[in-house]
Amino acid sequence: MAERPGGGSAAPLHIAAAAAAVTADAATSRVVVEPAQAGVRLDALLAGCIAALSRTRAASHVQAGHVRVSGVAAAKVVPGLRVRPGMVVEIAVQPLPPSELTPWHDADLRVVYEDADLVVIDKPPGLVVHPGAGHWQETLVHALLAHAPEVAEVGASERPGLVHRIDKDTSGLLVVSKTAAAHAALAADFARHTILRRYVAVVLGRVAADRLTVQSGHARHPSDRRRFTGKIAGLRQATSHLTVLARSTLASCVVAELETGRTHQIRMHLAERGHPIAGDALYGGQRPLPRTARAAAEAHALAEQTRQALHAYALGFRHPSTGEALRFHSSPPNDMAALLAALFPDGVELPRLDVALPRAGSAESGSIS
Repeated sequence: MAERPGGGSAAPLHIAAAAAAVTADAATSRVVVEPAQAGVRLDALLAGCIAALSRTRAASHVQAGHVRVSGVAAAKVVPGLRVRPGMVVEIAVQPLPPSELTPWHDADLRVVYEDADLVVIDKPPGLVVHPGAGHWQETLVHALLAHAPEVAEVGASERPGLVHRIDKDTSGLLVVSKTAAAHAALAADFARHTILRRYVAVVLGRVAADRLTVQSGHARHPSDRRRFTGKIAGLRQATSHLTVLARSTLASCVVAELETGRTHQIRMHLAERGHPIAGDALYGGQRPLPRTARAAAEAHALAEQTRQALHAYALGFRHPSTGEALRFHSSPPNDMAALLAALFPDGVELPRLDVALPRAGSAESGSIS
C-alpha cells in the first residue's frame, strides 16, 4: 500500500559517495578525491560517485583504458588502485552494450506501485534479484525486462534499473528505476541515507535491550567467504537501528531500520550479538533448541522455518521527479506469518512509516516510533 503525506527531513550525507567533487562534460566525468576517501579502491570510488556505474562496470572501464588518474602511469591504473586525496580521476563513460538478458514473461511479478519513473516490487522469498553465479535465468531482473522493457536502458547492463537489492531468501519491498534520471536520483538518495527501509525479523533468543543501535565494520569473513563480519576494521561501516517488538520463550521479534545498506548487514549484526535470524543456516539460525514442555511448540515452529525469517516490510522515499513523499508497507509472506503467529499468539503490530520523509539536502532522518 502506498501513502503520500508529505514533509520531512533527511539523513546525513554518506561521505564516501557524496564527498568527491564530480564534474562532467559531454564525454568525460572528473572526480576529485577528498581526504575522507583516502585508500578507497578506484572502482569503488567511481561506482560511489557516478550513478550510472556499478562497481563491476567501473572496473571494466578501468581495465579497458577508459580511466585516467593524475600522477599514475597508465599501466598502474587498475581497479584495485588505492586513491589519495587530491587525485583527479577522469573517466569516459561508455554507452551500455545491448542487453543479453532474456525477459521472463511467465514470472509472477508483484507490483505494488508503478509510474513512468519507477516501480516498487514486493519480492517473494526464493527469488534472486539479479543474475550471478548459479542464477543466470529467471531472476527479478529478467521479470522486470518482460514487464517494463525500457528498464534495459537504465543503469548497469547486468543489473538494469536496480539501485538496491535484497537477498534471495529475504522477502519484501524494493524500488527499481525505469529512467536514467530516476536511477541517478534514487542512487544519490541511497548514498545520502535519505531512503527509509525497515525490516522485521524473528531471531533466536530473548534480546535483552528494547532498543539498540549497532555500529560496526563490514568485511568478508576471513574463514568463510560466503559470510560477512563486523569484527574486522575496514573502510566500510555498517549501522543498524534495532527495536524489539515482542519476546517469546525462545525468540524475539525485531524491527531493523537501516542507516547503511551493506550485504547481509542485518543478518550479520544480529548473529554477532548472539541472536541469529531464525532459519538462517549461513549465520547460525538453524541450531538445536531446548524442547522442554513449555518450549516444545516454539522449537517445532522455529525448526520448520527453512529460510531466514527476514522481511523488508516498509519503504519510504521522495519521488525522484515530483518530490512527493511515497510510503509502502508489505505484510510478511505466509511462512513468516505462520511463524509469528506460533511464537507470539497475541499478535505483533509492525510500526508504520508515519515519520516525515527526508527532503533532499536536509541533515536529519526519521526513526522508529
